[in-house]
Amino acid sequence: FTIGDNEVKELSEEKLDSTRVFDGVILHVDKDSVRLPNGHTATREAIRHIGAVCVLPVTDDHEFVLEHQYRYPIDKIIIELPAGKLDSKDEDHLLAAKRELLEETGVTADEWIDLGYFYPAGAYSDEKIKMFIAKKLTLGQSKPDEDEFVTVVKVPAEKAIRMVMDGDIPDAKTQIAILKYKEIFMNTEKR
Repeated sequence: FTIGDNEVKELSEEKLDSTRVFDGVILHVDKDSVRLPNGHTATREAIRHIGAVCVLPVTDDHEFVLEHQYRYPIDKIIIELPAGKLDSKDEDHLLAAKRELLEETGVTADEWIDLGYFYPAGAYSDEKIKMFIAKKLTLGQSKPDEDEFVTVVKVPAEKAIRMVMDGDIPDAKTQIAILKYKEIFMNTEKR
């Protein structure tokens, strides 16, 4: 199953106008009028985000360095990867990942593996998150931002995978990175 250039054009929408309805610190919301492929018009609401990075730190003992963090929108403490937003659209993603890993966990790494991008909610947001695996870790002292409170934990890889599959790790970026790690590094006997 592939999509050709003509099919993409047949699905695309054309922006006719845009109004910024909210301009926040992290998020910006636009209300756009678009022309649909059939010629009709519709309204689209889009959250604009600068972009982010996340890191799956893996120890030499095959443990993941994760964190417990309270997330206000869902009013829950969840387990997730170290992560953070870019300081600018042009910021080097690897440098941002190194910064966030050090700030939140105190960990530095000598080996970095690029896992690619994903869109957490492409239906209403342009946020794009770049994922990395960090290996050959050195543990140190965290340097969290003033408004950042996390508890760092080490979870064996197999246990973390079970936690994802059992629904105990509901965070999307964490699920994706852990399952990509499993596929790349733990399923080699299937290839």
